[in-house]
Amino acid sequence: MVVTVAAFIASLDGAAPAPELSAPLAGLWWAGKGDWDKAHKLVQDEDGREAAWVHAYLHRVEGDLGNAGYWYRQAGQPTAKDSLQAEWERIASTLLGSTT
Repeated sequence: MVVTVAAFIASLDGAAPAPELSAPLAGLWWAGKGDWDKAHKLVQDEDGREAAWVHAYLHRVEGDLGNAGYWYRQAGQPTAKDSLQAEWERIASTLLGSTT
């Protein structure tokens, strides 16, 4: 299991996310690979705040800030104002329970 952000980032060199990752983490992994569609398919029908946060991030990437705002509210997260990369790393760190 990927336990650090550094290992999670390094795993982006692979062809697919680790099978034991939750849907939100797998979606974030695909987002990190630049595959918005695969990422979105993984989180769009998932319940829970983690999936909603990744969903919000994906709509921010897409430029649909109104939709992103809805998903940030569902996630209980403030609307991100920092760079997309910084938010991606923050989500990864939180979902992994890690800071390195």
